[in-house]
Amino acid sequence: MTAALQVFARRVDELARSRLALCRLGTPLARAVEMLAAERTSSLLVVDDAGAIAGILTERDVARRAAFRLNADAPVDLAMTRPVMTVAQDDYLYRAVGRMRRLGLRHMPVVDAAGRPVGMLDLDAALAAASDRLMGQIDRLTHSSSPEGLAETKRAQAELAGELLADNSPAPEIQALVSEINLDIHRRVLDAVLADFASQGWGQPPVPFTLLVMGSGGRGESFLHPDQDNGLILADYPDDRHGAIDAWFIGFAERFNHALDRVGFPLCRGGVMAMNPLWRKTATQWRTQFALWAERKSPAAILFADIFLDFRAVAGPPEPGQELRRFVTEVLRRHTAFVAQICREETSRSVALGFFRRLVRDSSGEHPGRIDLKMRGTMPLIASVRLLALTHGVAETATLARLDGLVAAGALGREEADALATDFSHVTEVLLRQQLADFRVGAPPGNFVDPDTLSRRARDRLVEALRAIDDFRQRARAELTGEVW
Repeated sequence: MTAALQVFARRVDELARSRLALCRLGTPLARAVEMLAAERTSSLLVVDDAGAIAGILTERDVARRAAFRLNADAPVDLAMTRPVMTVAQDDYLYRAVGRMRRLGLRHMPVVDAAGRPVGMLDLDAALAAASDRLMGQIDRLTHSSSPEGLAETKRAQAELAGELLADNSPAPEIQALVSEINLDIHRRVLDAVLADFASQGWGQPPVPFTLLVMGSGGRGESFLHPDQDNGLILADYPDDRHGAIDAWFIGFAERFNHALDRVGFPLCRGGVMAMNPLWRKTATQWRTQFALWAERKSPAAILFADIFLDFRAVAGPPEPGQELRRFVTEVLRRHTAFVAQICREETSRSVALGFFRRLVRDSSGEHPGRIDLKMRGTMPLIASVRLLALTHGVAETATLARLDGLVAAGALGREEADALATDFSHVTEVLLRQQLADFRVGAPPGNFVDPDTLSRRARDRLVEALRAIDDFRQRARAELTGEVW
């Protein structure tokens, strides 16, 4: 991994100091100041009886609020700052740095999934991990959550991808970072829409919900201009509350999807969005629907299931997504005929090779002479690996992680998996370079590549990769359907 990519791939807990200075609510201020001095720290976390953060006392708080104003025996509660901005321990470091710079914070408590403090992130230490050049990128990527700010984040994302590719970072790792930035934008849009919805009198969500992202976003393999593929898992509720609850989520989902569209995620032409009730259901309804798809095996069921299989929970309680993933994996392991039907549909897409394994270009349509390297390059491998992984109980959604899972399950040799990973990386890089070229001339990043723009070596390597992908596609079809071409 390159130095530049390391900065954006690092997590908060890699840099946070684990030693914390803590005191309870009600601690006398004099004692709290003594603890600051004894611990040789500039901040002290104040926690409640349950161990949750209630406030933070800094040297600045002591100077501004306590000196000459509060008695030594006054409770620390009167001098501390609240509420406290925190960051999750598994969040990306660059996001925390950008947020601290925007808010003017020198310290930010690090919390676990339950909201308990587990460390402290110091801005000076975080800044030391990034160069001045990268700080400019971080500031743009963590811009405000206004529509204009998030649109700027999308533009900065493309420029960062270009710099990382020029720095010889592996294309799949760049994809993973692009995907994480996209998911962060989804979360920020979600928070903004929730706040706006509440301010207009709709109040808070009537039941908890989990946001799902499907397709390339769910796999962590997004390119620069993905459309929307999302849905909601709602907590189960009594039937007699359906009218009121559904009305709230109809309005919310419509605003959410249109807000994403405004900042650079086009509405899905197929309607795979939370505002479509097909993709907005309770946990029980999701399980029932997927079981019906598996039993009926209709063309529509195959299409919907295929879209759904790469789902990933990205906001809200993660448990509903985890439980649904376990359910889906088990259903697929039992319904092999359904998997075979999906496989026939998916593996019918051949790679862009014709007779004598030569590149086949589009001869009609909007891009004559070019190759759709997503549909006829990466997707045949993604689909084949997905189905094999699901039938072997592999829960990961990323293609490379699924290959590793197949190796662990004994379904694939390590050497073959590594070769396929290299082929996937090469095709992905060719496609990403094309999208960056489109971006630089102001065109929407697309999936069509002109082979004539490639060097002879790159073109030959592309043919080799497509051959290997096609061989694997045929092998997967034979394994899952029993049909040999």
